[in-house]
Amino acid sequence: MLEIIVLPLLTMVTCKETRAAIIALHKNGFTGKDIVATKIAPKSTIYRFIKNFKERGSILVKKASGRPRKSSKRQDRLLKRIQLRDRSATSAELAQEWQQAGVSASARTVRRRLLEDGLVSRRAAKKPLLSKKNIRDRLIFCRKYSEWTAEDWGKVIFSDEAPFRLFGASGKRLVRRRKGERYHQSCVMPTVKHPDTIHVWGCFSSKGVGSLTILPKNTAMNKEWYQNTLQQQLLPTTQQQFGEEQCIFQHDGAPCHKAKVITKWLGDQNVEILGPWPGNSPDLNPIENLWSILKRRVDKQKPTNSDKLQEVIMKEWVAISQDLAQKWIESMPSRIAEVLKKKGQHCKY
Repeated sequence: MLEIIVLPLLTMVTCKETRAAIIALHKNGFTGKDIVATKIAPKSTIYRFIKNFKERGSILVKKASGRPRKSSKRQDRLLKRIQLRDRSATSAELAQEWQQAGVSASARTVRRRLLEDGLVSRRAAKKPLLSKKNIRDRLIFCRKYSEWTAEDWGKVIFSDEAPFRLFGASGKRLVRRRKGERYHQSCVMPTVKHPDTIHVWGCFSSKGVGSLTILPKNTAMNKEWYQNTLQQQLLPTTQQQFGEEQCIFQHDGAPCHKAKVITKWLGDQNVEILGPWPGNSPDLNPIENLWSILKRRVDKQKPTNSDKLQEVIMKEWVAISQDLAQKWIESMPSRIAEVLKKKGQHCKY
């Protein structure tokens, strides 16, 4: 009888199944000695399973408690406060400070505790420093335009200047490499001590990109150059994109933009100005997204000299789709709302 029951059980290999088979035999009235004779498991294992079953009434193994935590919940909260007091502190520095509070733990343990609270190490975002005046001006601007819809923003032409550098210095580049390939030619981003830099001025609206002009070398970005750019680039863009429809022009508070001669010229041309634009607020200007995309596309072409760089910039500029431009313009109500919610601080854009 015992052989008939045990034969199919001998094919079982897992500990869980072996334990179930032993308990099944025990429930059927077989003694520990009988079960040992089947050689289904070592003698000590069989008697331990039977003993545990009698004590707990279950074949489930009690979960081991594991290694005791080195810190209490109170000490974990203290670690969190220490980290929030200094966001840039390393896990090694935190471990030393935590040790002064009576917790001897490694930097790895510190990282695990912080991870439990959702605190992970990430590269700090780079944003312009905001003074009290900047914050106040941002709030004034956002309150003024808080009721504007995406349709309202669709009547605005955004503009800005931007630098482009040779050899990928305009943006970041990630590569996938194997061990030992760090300095392989295909995995290296070339740099030079004094890379050629090209400055451009461009504008765009919900209707797509407008004009783009390249500032000649050794030419100062002054009021004379800016007025000439507005005359030759902005006016044709407004006529092409809006015709006789009234549009609004945006530019920041750079000195050459605020010159009296520029203000007078814009007034003479009946150009309505958005603003006043708050300082240190690139996150409110969707053209920054355009520059970011453009720089990545230009760097991907790997231009090797200034002439090629200029050619690639112009080519990639006209390749920016209207759908992308429309998407950036439609983000304006969200940008305004987020800055108001954060009381004038930076938004995610």
